[in-house]
Amino acid sequence: MQCIGDISEEVWQDYITLFLQTGMCCDAAVITNSPPWLLASYPEVNLFQLTQEEMQILLVREEREKLFLQGITLTGTKCLLIRDNLYTEGNNTMDLHTKGQSRGSHAVTVVQIESVYLVVIGHKGTGGGSLNFKAFRMAGYIREAIHQHLAHF
Repeated sequence: MQCIGDISEEVWQDYITLFLQTGMCCDAAVITNSPPWLLASYPEVNLFQLTQEEMQILLVREEREKLFLQGITLTGTKCLLIRDNLYTEGNNTMDLHTKGQSRGSHAVTVVQIESVYLVVIGHKGTGGGSLNFKAFRMAGYIREAIHQHLAHF
């Protein structure tokens, strides 16, 4: 029996492309935490540069309250943690906001899809709530497509 970790990089890349076509985000990636690695990303932006250490900190299950105090770094960019429901059953999302930079700040949403995580960065001016809602809905779509894909094997 196949599992979600057996899904090919091309399939994950298709999901990234699909999400970017919504016009709401400027960057997206799919990551896993066992071991931490990047499964797919949009190569022309920043998330393809996520380090294993950044992924480990982002996805840690213990002492998550530290993330509110210390913040999180993604591809070298410091982010403020706004809301953390990543490991809350039925929600499984996290909202961040990049700290002010020369390119402006951006909303970031992380959503858990089984044992992988979709990380999306909104275009400048995209609100965190609407980005979270879109990512949550897209995760549901991806989850359903994955289950259909795995059912055929």
